Amino acid sequence: MSNSQTDVVVIGAGPAGYVCAIRLAQLGKKVTVVEKAEVGGVCLNRGCIPSKALIYAGTMVEKMKHAGDLGISIEGAVKLDFKKLMSWKGEVVKKLTGGVGSLLKANGCTVVAGEAKFTSATSLEVKGPAGTQTILFKNAVIATGSRPAQIPGFDVDQELVLDSTGGLDQDRLPGTLLCVGGGYIGMELGTFYAKVGTKVTIVEAAPQILGIIDQDLVRVVQKGLQKRGVEVLTNTKVMSVKKGLKNVEVTFAGEGGEKKQVFDKVLVTIGRTPNTETLGLEKTGVKIDSKGFIPVNDKRQTSVGHIFAIGDVAGQPLLAHKGSKEGMVAAEVIGGLKTVYDVKAMPAVIFTDPEISSVGLTETEAKAKGLTVTVGVFPFAANGRALSVAEPDGMVKLISDAKTGTLLGCHIVGAEASNLIAEATLAIEMGAHVEDLALTVHAHPTLPETIMEAAEAALGHAIHIFKPKR
Repeated sequence: MSNSQTDVVVIGAGPAGYVCAIRLAQLGKKVTVVEKAEVGGVCLNRGCIPSKALIYAGTMVEKMKHAGDLGISIEGAVKLDFKKLMSWKGEVVKKLTGGVGSLLKANGCTVVAGEAKFTSATSLEVKGPAGTQTILFKNAVIATGSRPAQIPGFDVDQELVLDSTGGLDQDRLPGTLLCVGGGYIGMELGTFYAKVGTKVTIVEAAPQILGIIDQDLVRVVQKGLQKRGVEVLTNTKVMSVKKGLKNVEVTFAGEGGEKKQVFDKVLVTIGRTPNTETLGLEKTGVKIDSKGFIPVNDKRQTSVGHIFAIGDVAGQPLLAHKGSKEGMVAAEVIGGLKTVYDVKAMPAVIFTDPEISSVGLTETEAKAKGLTVTVGVFPFAANGRALSVAEPDGMVKLISDAKTGTLLGCHIVGAEASNLIAEATLAIEMGAHVEDLALTVHAHPTLPETIMEAAEAALGHAIHIFKPKR
């Protein structure tokens, strides 16, 4: 067993951990990064990046099938080489993870492969391919992320019953797929498989899919699902799963009683669980909550001041960019800078078709806070750019304080919603008024004009939609 000393040990090299490690190195700290799987974490290897690569490919397939609407003739049927698609996805991941590894090395970070477990509040043990070693540290940053939550009775084997990891790494296209859970992961992967030819069914126990999202936006996505032949069963629970040799028999209980149906694959996406139980936190004094998350303060410190937690293990929202921001904060606090986590606007994106993005308060949330709100809505169908790229479905919905004009929230469903939300995020973070968005000149013809026009609608003088005077 070997021993080493470091200023800071970062456990986990995902988007929270590697960002933290690089910033620490920039601030002159000696940094050791411990990673038990792949550099880049779930996001780069089994989450954000591979899923978006597949979703992009699925969109291409679908657009090619409808190219005739634009007068473009494609000889013969559009064919998908599924194995080649998966290989291409793997190359995208490889490039990005390789880049992260190079950045860590270039910044002087030491990367140790293995699983970390605290042995005290100032030491941990790493078991890996090179054997077991002890690392002594002044500060530690826990960035171990999360994993797919499991349902009792569902044996995830990545063959017939999949979690999100298996859903991104299949060697053949299933004919039928059941997605258990109508949250963002199930909706994204379900939409991808529907686009490339799989018959998809989505089961959600709650009354609606994407329950935390403004339902005005969700209705637009539901129309897209219907168009692609996706069956959505809400208020429905999966009672049992029976595996066969090549398929799965599933028993549902819903508003119409119980029924059985056979699927080639079942994809379970019901949320995520923090990776904290094997860290030996009891040896450090770091406290966790009832769900396994680690409570932190505005400096991302745990109950033990020199040990920090960032990313998914530090609690909701479980977003890669939230983890990266927390990584910057923790690094700068350790580096002696006067930094705190004071994010006002945290955007979220769901890569359905059309895409959904959201930042700030919804109309319902704002009213629940006792605020009087003004709502401005502008449809993509009235935007020249959206029509010229054959993407008329969607809208921008702005929520502002009726008394002060302050922008409270922005919610978008439509093409490029994932990119459009950045403007509203900056506006909310800066404390801008809805009038600021309306007065800002936006290039024409572009999709961001929808934000400007939604702001004008909130102020009562939208140009490209008619709103009768009361």
